[in-house]
Parts: sequence; structure tokens; C-alpha cells
Amino acid sequence: MERSEESIDQILAKLEKVKDPVRDNYNYYCYQGFWIQEVILKRILSFPIDQFVAQDDDILLTSCPKSGTTWLQSLVFSIVKRNSNSNSNNPLISSNPHNLIHPLELSLNDESKQRIMFTHFPYSALPPSIKHSKCKIIYICRNPLDLFISHWHFVHQILGDVIEPNHLEECFDMFCKGIHAFGPFWEHILGFWKASLEMPERILFLKYEELKKDNVFFSKKIADFLGFPFSTEEENRGVPKEIEKMCSFENMKNVDMNKTSKHSLGMSNSSFFRKGEIADWVNYLTPEMAEIGKKLIEEKFGESGLMFDF
Repeated sequence: MERSEESIDQILAKLEKVKDPVRDNYNYYCYQGFWIQEVILKRILSFPIDQFVAQDDDILLTSCPKSGTTWLQSLVFSIVKRNSNSNSNNPLISSNPHNLIHPLELSLNDESKQRIMFTHFPYSALPPSIKHSKCKIIYICRNPLDLFISHWHFVHQILGDVIEPNHLEECFDMFCKGIHAFGPFWEHILGFWKASLEMPERILFLKYEELKKDNVFFSKKIADFLGFPFSTEEENRGVPKEIEKMCSFENMKNVDMNKTSKHSLGMSNSSFFRKGEIADWVNYLTPEMAEIGKKLIEEKFGESGLMFDF
């Protein structure tokens, strides 16, 4: 995302904005075609994107928020660092994945080798040096209806347990208009989907639902893609299965750090671990809302070759 010489406040003043229906004094701004929360956009605008220098051995994890980012972080960290850490001393036992893998915009001065970073930037907004390097990108997407429900709950969780989830229909209407964190979801997903078809050697496109069905298979696929394949000896010892157990939703949710500590942005670590279920949307959306969502998804993805099950 390119920066002008204007101040952040001057840039924000010129952008279209929409009030968040759940949070008071909280706005979404439309910046370069994507809707971003004010606090996040200010951090992005402070990031000198053109100065970021990608390294060929970088690993960048990408997603639309609430698509399985935390799970992907734990899997990739465990795969890449498995020769440095056994299950008994894996940092995931004492740290939230977000504390081990830093946002792209906070990695500007990190010159270490084999950096693992994450971002919610759309593909079009990635730093030019990333697109021109040989670094590996992994994108994870999720059924948009589950993405919506997960994000709706997440917003309420970070506001505190005393606040009951509400504004469902209003939030869903905004979601279908593309007004949500780094939305529209269809532009975000399709940007990486199309890029992965053009550059499969550099971009691995994953679906949350497929990982849930066969996590060991996709752990191996991730390892091969990143250049850290499991050896025959590791497979015989069940290392991929051990990583699956270590990074499982149930295990990560019950780590003390994820039950009691807070994220650097202030929300509880537990807010990143709600259910992790497939098709949880059926428990919240009315049949009418679900039909609207399905038709929108078919309209936006129908010709792309990317399909979602309902």
C-alpha cells in the first residue's frame, strides 16, 4: 500500500468511512479498495512499505482475518523449527503463535535469516520486494460464512465477556457489502487464488476445511512446499502426527498462555480460540441470511474455479 507525504490524519480525512455497528467510536476506512479498521490502518500507514526488503528465504503467511491464521502460524512454526525444538520444549507451550510470528509491518528492521511473518494485506498491497523475490507465501482461506461468524464472535470477545453478541443482521449486511476487516472477502481471497495459479511454486493456497479433514497430509504438503520435507525416518517416528497433535485446536486452546495471558494489542489470547468448527454458521444465520450469503459467494467465485461446500 503506497504512502504519500500527507500525514496519517490527512489521509484518513479523505477516505470513505463506515461506523462499526458493535464498537462505539470505531470506524472502518476504505483504503485502496479494502476496508480496514482505524487502529490497524494507522499502523499500516506508519509502515514504509517501499523500504521493506524481502529475502529469498522469507516465509509469509497470509489470510483474511479469522480464516485460521493462528492455526497456520503454529503449524508452520512447528514444521520449520522442528529440528531446534522437540515437543517438550516447543515455544508454543509457553507462547501464543502471534508472539512467535510477527506481523509483516513490524518486521522492517528484522534482518535475521528464515524469517516467518504474517499479514492480512491483500495480494495487491504486498510490498513490491516480496512480489519480486523468491520468498514463499502461504495463504489460508475459509468458507466465508464461517469467516463471518468467527469474526463476529471475535469482535465481541475482545470487548469483554459481559457483552453478548448482537447486531448479527446488521453486521452480516455489511459483510455482504464487503465492509469488514480487510474486505471485501471475495477480492482478498481471489487475489491470492489467482496469484497461486500463476505462481504455484511460490504461493501455496490452502482451504481451512481441507486442513481440518486431513491435517497430517497438508502438514507434509506445507513442509515440502517450504523446503523442509519430512524424512522417511521422521515419518516412521510419527513426527507429522506429533505436530498435528501439538497444533490441534484442542491442544492450543488449553495451553496456559492461551487461557490466561493477553495479546500485545490488548485482547485476551483466548479470543483466538473459540470453536474452530466447520459450518458453525448454521447455528447463527437464518435460512434467509444463509441464502443471501450463498448466492453472493456463487456470484463472486463462480467463474474462478474456487468452490466452497455448504
